[in-house]
Amino acid sequence: MIRVALLGATGSIGQSTLDVIRRNNEQYEVFAVSGHQRLTQLLSICQEFNPSLACVPESAAAEFQQQLRVVGCTTEVLCGTAGLEQLAAGSQVDVVVAAIVGAAGLLPTLAAVKAGKRILLANKEALVMSGALFMEAVERHGATLLPIDSEHNAIFQCLPVDFSRRSFVEQGIEKLLLTASGGPFRGWQREALLSVTPEQAVAHPNWSMGRKISVDSATLMNKGLELIEACWLFNVQPEAIQVVVHPQSIIHSMVSYRDGSVLAQLGNPDMRTPIAHALAWPERIHAGVKPLDLMSSAALTFEQADETAFPCLNLAREAFRLGGTAPATLNAANEVAVEAFLERRIRFTQIAEVIDRVLNLSKIRPANDLQLLLSEDRLARQLAQQVIGQFH
Repeated sequence: MIRVALLGATGSIGQSTLDVIRRNNEQYEVFAVSGHQRLTQLLSICQEFNPSLACVPESAAAEFQQQLRVVGCTTEVLCGTAGLEQLAAGSQVDVVVAAIVGAAGLLPTLAAVKAGKRILLANKEALVMSGALFMEAVERHGATLLPIDSEHNAIFQCLPVDFSRRSFVEQGIEKLLLTASGGPFRGWQREALLSVTPEQAVAHPNWSMGRKISVDSATLMNKGLELIEACWLFNVQPEAIQVVVHPQSIIHSMVSYRDGSVLAQLGNPDMRTPIAHALAWPERIHAGVKPLDLMSSAALTFEQADETAFPCLNLAREAFRLGGTAPATLNAANEVAVEAFLERRIRFTQIAEVIDRVLNLSKIRPANDLQLLLSEDRLARQLAQQVIGQFH
């Protein structure tokens, strides 16, 4: 049995992972789980899978442990960031699914890296914030890093079997084609975006995702963060990545080769496919996903991203170009701005304005120390709150 630690078990990635494991329970065991807000849901997960460990916020640990005992679970409760790190690095864990949303996922994911685990990475912020440090740690500690964002997993599937982090030129690769659905506001002009509501922004046309990621998709910041993540995962510069809007979300990304070939990975828009691929790699297992029926699929169309109406994509590209702590600052400002939008404290179009102002007001430092990155993350969040306060 392969023992899986699932960081972020109650989120959309966590739920998809649990479904894949249910279908393959002769191979995989849910050994550890974590949750932050939906603790009633986490309790149900513990009742079903009876994991050895569960991690919750410190303020909820005692009550959660008592609830587990009442329902007959023998799960041991850990708490806080230290508990997450202990859970991710545990000697009995074989695979860590890093599915905590946002900067909160960085430290436990790094703990898994330093323990040399096989890591299924959905937490793109870990690479956005600390790309150089993160990838150096992966190499130094012999961890295996497999992306489960649908786009990066698709690229991984389309790369040579013996792909390494050598230059693309050596491997005959011209560029990566990173697809984007365009979100719920594809084709809208900036004036129309001024009145967008949180309810509209979280209603993604193709994917079922959490509220924060859905807003990121609507602003195209999700694609910007994915661009930065791809640069680190595949050792390329932004110039080697082309963002292609593909509204049907059937082609999940492509790789263009020197000989004129373009390899694409296709499938129905369901996160269980990349999760199952990474969980079993290099083998294949059932994911519960309906096979793609090309005969009944709509025509596949492609267009350029509108970076005038959706400036977040270019902000992410610029943050990577600036380097150092700039991507961490970008990510922190975005998290604060998205939360403010969901709470109706700022307009949809002001998300990009907050990020732009915070980047311009922040001093970019070399990103060669984890504590410095965490400090800059906190400073950027404070600055973003100040900027938001100026809108009123």
